[in-house]
Amino acid sequence: MIEIIKNDLWKQFGAALDMFENAIEKCPAELWNNKDTIVWYWAFHTLFYTDYYLSEDPDNFHPPVPFTLSEFEEGTMPPKVYTKEELISYTKFCREKCRKLLSGLTEEKAKMRWINKWKNYSIFEMLIYNLRHVQHHTGQLNLLLGQIDHDLPVWVSQTKVALN
Repeated sequence: MIEIIKNDLWKQFGAALDMFENAIEKCPAELWNNKDTIVWYWAFHTLFYTDYYLSEDPDNFHPPVPFTLSEFEEGTMPPKVYTKEELISYTKFCREKCRKLLSGLTEEKAKMRWINKWKNYSIFEMLIYNLRHVQHHTGQLNLLLGQIDHDLPVWVSQTKVALN
């Protein structure tokens, strides 16, 4: 049973990340750092927490360079505006981290606790929570894109990237 769960969860989590990446790629320059939309920030926020929630040891989490822990400091923006290229690269990093986590998932590991000061979830529930977070912000980005262009990124039913 664990194999079908791993594979199907990967197909959907991978699809959510594919859709998120498509939204970043489609975002025009005038929206990227617009003070009213700050698309770059919402993209960073989504990926930061995707990366964090995919970490098996949240207490020792560090995002890859050039990203910082600014999301943990309430009211603090990152030290710079991240480029589309940086955030597409971060999306690929998160996709691979998710793929590796799911590929190695066992029933025992799925039951392990993911704990920080706000959450106490099983690894399995954290994966579902994380997927919902990615899809929520993908919808947000598509809403912003739809206000200027009705040719939105396509719906991705399943990722085409294999789990193993």
